[in-house]
Amino acid sequence: MSVPGPGPPALVQYVVVRGDLQRGLGWPLGALVAQACHASTAALHLFHRDPNTERYLQELDTMHKVVLEAADELILTKLSETLKEANIDHKLWIEQPENVATCLALKPYPKDQVQRLLKKLRLLK
Repeated sequence: MSVPGPGPPALVQYVVVRGDLQRGLGWPLGALVAQACHASTAALHLFHRDPNTERYLQELDTMHKVVLEAADELILTKLSETLKEANIDHKLWIEQPENVATCLALKPYPKDQVQRLLKKLRLLK
């Protein structure tokens, strides 16, 4: 009798929110959470046919998200460029009508595929 091997790696969706929106610009917590929701939903929609996203959405009760903080808009947009260069699928959320980058969300990935690109960011507090 063979012992089954480990299953596919767990998937995580990383969401990166600008910390200065709340601390420096006085955005209410609800508005910040809404930005994270917008970016996460948009990334899931844009990459809904990706096998990782399909599997992530099939496991609704075990979804895993990590919410990180970018200090400001410049750091957030630089992160988006770094992710593009590394071919990491994500959505940079641009809030309208302000036309301001507020948040980004990656499609679901195994943690070890993307963590190195996000290691300089801390958890959002």
